Amino acid sequence: MDQIATLVLQSGRSAVELALFILLPIMIIMLSLMRWLEARGWLQRIVTLLTPVLRPFGLTGMGVFAMIQVLMVSFAAPIATLAMMARGGASDRHIAATFAMVLALAQANVVFPMAAVGLNIPATMLIALGGGLLAAAACYYGFGRQLNNEEQLGESLTDDQNRGGDLLAVIRKAGQDAWDIAMGALPLLVVALVAVKLFTLSGAIQWLEQLTTPVLAGLGYPGETLLLGITKYVAGGTAMMGLAVEAFNAGQLSSQEINLLAGLLLFPLDVAGVAILIAAGKRVAAVVRPAIYGALIGISFRILMHWLMFS
Repeated sequence: MDQIATLVLQSGRSAVELALFILLPIMIIMLSLMRWLEARGWLQRIVTLLTPVLRPFGLTGMGVFAMIQVLMVSFAAPIATLAMMARGGASDRHIAATFAMVLALAQANVVFPMAAVGLNIPATMLIALGGGLLAAAACYYGFGRQLNNEEQLGESLTDDQNRGGDLLAVIRKAGQDAWDIAMGALPLLVVALVAVKLFTLSGAIQWLEQLTTPVLAGLGYPGETLLLGITKYVAGGTAMMGLAVEAFNAGQLSSQEINLLAGLLLFPLDVAGVAILIAAGKRVAAVVRPAIYGALIGISFRILMHWLMFS
């Protein structure tokens, strides 16, 4: 019993340190930047500039905005954009393509904090961008081609941001949102770390690792891949990040291995991520299957590229 209590306290300490000292500062900076760009109208100009280029991939202006939100803020940030697309009359096909892209991209709330353990941010973002576009195209032209493609109303890139406010107001709002993101991730992070460590304590992880290590080693992946993968696909990227940082600090993972695993682990397609994103509305939930299929194509591309670059 004492061992379990110690494990819970250690997991809680690790989760709090990760949320407050890594995740929170990064999110404050990134959200402040995004809100300042939006308040000055630059974000709308970026969307307008990129839409003609990305429309062949099945993305509209709102899809571009969702892309920027995932890459610069958090995997949960596009929830509002997906909801706006659904309410604004965007076609089911465009919603599915945007959803697939979001699921295949590298989420900023995990990517930027992992720079502290050697993650190559430019390479990860560039490969993720290619995977996201591939996922959107695969969904739009393939898995989601049977969906309705008629738009009922024009889309509007409006939200509750303070467009005319000063910089301090932007930073305060960004800080509030960053705190909500960090605190919202904390309970799941604690529970996931405790569950995975209990699973490890039981010996089940070690048994599975013995079976899979030869296969993983043959592919160039470290032995910790199984534990990180189970954590990521069950509890989400933030929980996986907590274990990866711990493994790096303990000398169990190198920076090269962190970059190798990025294509396999850094995206919102997991149980927690899908459950949160489909909260955007019934129309979004209705296209989850073709979106997941499309995302798997983009993720496969990312896994291959990271393996070629970092194995």
